[in-house]
Parts: sequence; structure tokens; C-alpha cells
Amino acid sequence: MIHTYKPEGMLLSTKENREALSSPEALERAGRLGQILEAPVVLCDNRMRLHVDLGCMRGLIEREEAVWCRPGESIKDIAVITRVGKPVAFKFLRFAQEEGERVAILSRRAAQSECAASFLANIIPGDIIPAKVTHLENYGAFVDVGCGISSLLSIDCISISRITHPRDRLYCGMQIYVVVKSIDTELKRIFVTLKELLGTWEENAARFEPGQTVTGRVRSIESYGIFVELAPNLAGLAELRGNVGTPVRTGVGDLAAVYIKSILPERMKVKLVIIDSHPDAEYPELPKYFIDPERNDHINYWEYSPACSTRLIETVF
Repeated sequence: MIHTYKPEGMLLSTKENREALSSPEALERAGRLGQILEAPVVLCDNRMRLHVDLGCMRGLIEREEAVWCRPGESIKDIAVITRVGKPVAFKFLRFAQEEGERVAILSRRAAQSECAASFLANIIPGDIIPAKVTHLENYGAFVDVGCGISSLLSIDCISISRITHPRDRLYCGMQIYVVVKSIDTELKRIFVTLKELLGTWEENAARFEPGQTVTGRVRSIESYGIFVELAPNLAGLAELRGNVGTPVRTGVGDLAAVYIKSILPERMKVKLVIIDSHPDAEYPELPKYFIDPERNDHINYWEYSPACSTRLIETVF
């Protein structure tokens, strides 16, 4: 699949985009061709118009042209003003005079409408698409799946390993790949998932061996043990007492050195002993994909659990 409609910001530095913004004539030509362009918003004025720095001239996006709305929705001011300082996708409409200055009249809505009709309307569950994290909430992350159109990546779909907040795994502006989980055709909403790209239990466990001491991240402390994340899709259970019988002193989010006692595929368990731990600022890293999104653009089925396990964890798209 050729991803023509990309998350906002991904076209900004392309040769085609730079050439289209090199002069008013090139901008007008791009408009005739129906080309989707990108440039940064520098101001939202008291009429809720977005002022766009095109390089060759100033662009204006009227409030009603700033956001494409789904059925039953209306434009919210917050959706307009939060574009300031960020790149936006748009189509050129025409030139106009603004207080004696020639300006370009643009439409972000037109770009988003085309993306929704030509790209998002044709994707199906299981499709792998690029996305960009736009903001984080307790319940999940919102990602741009094309021209600024957002989709929800719920917290339970970010990874198999449990996290307390999406910020444990993602940050705003991060460019990732996601899998289309489901589509609400009536409301034109898309829901996506990430964990299916991060490897099965066996693929992750193959990176470790009993007897090794490795680093992990403490994710939760329960009455029966401490869950330590070894990889986004793999966690092990550590005893509440260390290897010398003393109580383990650690907290959620700490970086821990753990000794791997055993790896049990049939039970999908990794038994650990915490050797040491300390508070450590967590900086999310780009995901390690076990399915290459550049070579595979669709999956129908994903089975996390090993064949020898009596417990089945799967996703059917």
C-alpha cells in the first residue's frame, strides 16, 4: 500500500512540498493539480483564522476550513487554536487581498475530506498504516492517521505489558505504525492498535535465557510479586524478597536489574529475582516492530501465545 495521505508534518520537508511553496505561481499550479501541501501555522487571529507561513507568502485558513467534521460534529475553537505552532495539511483555493497584501486562501478541511474519502474510507481492519501521536490521555493516545484526522489508540492496545499511562510508551510527535483494529462506518471513526506489531511471547522471550541478569522496568507491585517489563510485549514476575531474603525496595517506574530464574513457554511465565533497582526517568523509545511495516501492509490474524500454552491470546482482524 502506498500511503499517499500521511500524518501532518511528514510532507513538510519533502522536495515536492518545498517546490510547491517556492513561489505564488508554483502554489497556484499545485492547487490546479489538487496537491495536498503542508506548512506551519504561526497565528490564530481573533476571527479564528489560521495564518500559515508558506515561505513565499502568507496563507489564511478560515475557521470553517480549518477542520473536517464527522457527521453530527461541529467545529470546536480548541481544535483550531491548537494548530498554532504546528504544521497543517491544506489545499490551495485562490488568491485574495488582505489589507493591501496578496494572500493565499487555503483549506485544511478539503485536504482532510479527500483523505477521509480516498484513503480512510477504503482501509479495513488489519491494515498497517503510519500514524503520529498527537496527544495523550489516561485511557489512551490519539494519533493522526492522515492529514490531521485522529484515531484512538486505547491504552490496552499499546502493548501486552501493562502500563499506567500511555506516556510510559509514547510521546507527542512520535511517528509510529499501527494496525487498524475496527471501523465505525456510521460515525466514520477508526480505532487502531499497536501491540500486534511488537512481537509474540516466543519472539520476545527468545531474546533472553535463564541465568542472565538484564535490565527491566517495574510496572506494578502486587501482593504476590512484582511485574517487571523486559520488553513492551513481555513481562516477568519477581519475588517480593530478593535473592538474600531481604524485602525488595522498589517502586513502579524504577529501572531494575533482574536475574532470570526460568522461562516457561507453556505457562507464558518468566520468573525473576530483582538484584537492584533505582528511580530512573523514562524516555519512550521508538517501537521495535516484529512485523516489517515497509514489507507487510496487512495482517489477518495474530497469536501472541505459544502453541504449547493452554492459554490463548489472539487478535482476529
